[in-house]
Amino acid sequence: MEHLKERLAEAIKQFWLTREEQNRRQGSISGRQDYGSRSAVTGGAQLNGFTTLVKELLIECKLPDATVHIEKTTLPGYFRPTKDWDLVAVVNGNLIASIEFKSQVGPSFGNNFNNRVEEALGSATDIWTAYREGAFKPSQRPWLGYLMLLEDHVKSTTHVKVKQPHFNVLKEFHEASYMKRYELFCERLLRERLYDAACFIMSDKEGGLRGQYKEPSEELSFENFATSLMSHAIAFAKKLGYS
Repeated sequence: MEHLKERLAEAIKQFWLTREEQNRRQGSISGRQDYGSRSAVTGGAQLNGFTTLVKELLIECKLPDATVHIEKTTLPGYFRPTKDWDLVAVVNGNLIASIEFKSQVGPSFGNNFNNRVEEALGSATDIWTAYREGAFKPSQRPWLGYLMLLEDHVKSTTHVKVKQPHFNVLKEFHEASYMKRYELFCERLLRERLYDAACFIMSDKEGGLRGQYKEPSEELSFENFATSLMSHAIAFAKKLGYS
């Protein structure tokens, strides 16, 4: 956990630098810039700084390097044959942890928010049902994590109206910005025990290139996220004789 904030700042900086480079390369190849932020979205790799950081934390918990996979790796599902996860830790046939890393940068905050919610709910339901049905034997209950980085932008922080033609929307969503919607969403992932920890971070391009970020909710801080994961990993490392 030493220098955790500084290490997180480096991951934030890498995120924005990668997006800039992907946009530049896409423009040089095609001769024109892709519409909006499509080039950065299709380029991938923006969140590599986060996956690498979390892998390093797990290795510091005494899990062997070879057991922490951050290249796209699949796990069995229940409602589908397999699902790709961003980070998976498997030690001696035991599924230790599985984590999703997501980001959203404008301009289409509305459509992408709904997609992110559906993805996260579906992934959690699928993996927990597969676990219940014995897909990961002999594993004990694995640790499931979700991390979201949202662009700190006027469109993500401005109140958004909701449509309610037939029934009233829950009052907490009235005039809530996309920032507030994501905060509520991540909190409820924990309340419903769909994920063991969730992290919600905000950053804008200008500050992000200097490693700056915000954490709107203390409960959803990266420190809490890392502490929960590392406690779980340390317990497994001791049980399996790696500590």
